Amino acid sequence: MDIQYKKLTVKELDTFIDMRIKQLREEGAQEEIDLKPGLRYYYERHMANGTFVSWLAVDGNKIVGTSGISFVEKPPYFACPSGKMGLLSSMFTENEYRRLGIAKKLLAKVVNEAKIYGCGTVQITASNMGVLLYTDFGFKKNDNFMQYKL
Repeated sequence: MDIQYKKLTVKELDTFIDMRIKQLREEGAQEEIDLKPGLRYYYERHMANGTFVSWLAVDGNKIVGTSGISFVEKPPYFACPSGKMGLLSSMFTENEYRRLGIAKKLLAKVVNEAKIYGCGTVQITASNMGVLLYTDFGFKKNDNFMQYKL
């Protein structure tokens, strides 16, 4: 097994989207719509303008791990004077490749992308499975997060 790491390109987008849906299913999401068109539209636009970056773990020709970070900006605040934030998503490793350090390497790569972009903070809504990874990396839990569904 010789895992290589590379940035996502449009060429791998179909596989990336399939893996994103697999991740959402694994996390228990309810499938109420066909998400593929919306995901494709989002990734194509945001990859083109540089506000979404993904790193992939590849074993031969097979993508075995994914990561993603979206860059957003809001008014500066004391904990993030730049107002630039990275929102992690698409952190997924195929079952047979888990516990090999792949997710940690992918996480380091997308966090580095956030530094390059000028982000002052990186956030994620972590699955139960991912909490240990993010905690070990240095993420801190924020109990203030709330959401209102429209």
